[in-house]
Amino acid sequence: MTPPEALADQPSIPYWHVWTDAEGISHQNRGRIGGFVMASISSGAAAQWLGSPQPGDYTVRFTVLPPGWIGEWHENPVPQWIVPISGRWAVETMDGHTVEMGVGEISFGNDKRTREGRGHRSWTVGDEAAVLLLVQFGPEVPQPEIPQAS
Repeated sequence: MTPPEALADQPSIPYWHVWTDAEGISHQNRGRIGGFVMASISSGAAAQWLGSPQPGDYTVRFTVLPPGWIGEWHENPVPQWIVPISGRWAVETMDGHTVEMGVGEISFGNDKRTREGRGHRSWTVGDEAAVLLLVQFGPEVPQPEIPQAS
């Protein structure tokens, strides 16, 4: 059980959510992952803030975007968490919003059914490769809700 005084310190993790509106235009909104509980992850481990387990089939992949890499307009292949491990990359959605991300920042890509399959553009930033961890969702995995624009 989490002591009430610890709840004031309950973390939330910011992320960018790439999504498609009813007119087929892609956007990016800032969201937060929350719902953490203080608990031990295994017997003998100290309590830590744990997020809810997400059931379902996932594929975990790593990708390396070389310096100068540009991914012209495309949609995410499946809903996926994108976590930079090293380097920097940028994403531009159809609404003109561009976000640059690096280590410690997270994106959820889910821009399906965009006009003409445009989705988003992405590219490496700087002279270093961008190494990304992808956690790709299977068809039965629940997805995060689209955050409200702020």
